Amino acid sequence: QVQLVESGGGLVQAGGSLRLSCVVSGGIFRTVTMGWFRQAPGKEREFQAVINRTGGNTDYADSVKGRFTISRDNDKNTVYLQMNSLKPEDTAVYYCAASLYYGSDAADFSAWGQGTQVTVSS
Repeated sequence: QVQLVESGGGLVQAGGSLRLSCVVSGGIFRTVTMGWFRQAPGKEREFQAVINRTGGNTDYADSVKGRFTISRDNDKNTVYLQMNSLKPEDTAVYYCAASLYYGSDAADFSAWGQGTQVTVSS
């Protein structure tokens, strides 16, 4: 059974950094694209970053380009999201997700973690 478990969220001041981690169990990690999404209160879930199976291709939402970095360690079955220069508008629940396809459409991601809260204070 595939399971995704995020960690690393918390409370940080504006301008600070956090690194989110997502461990994937079930033996599929090397075969899937991984993505990070976020959902703020009252808003729809939105794409943040995606990385392909080998880590050779990445894409980002315009709002986080230059501040967030997605990476993966296939030996550890883990995908990361390094978040720098955080802003109050980055406050949201962050989710990792797995897909057989490379892209930013949440509908293509079939497995999701439970989410981790990130709160950025001003």
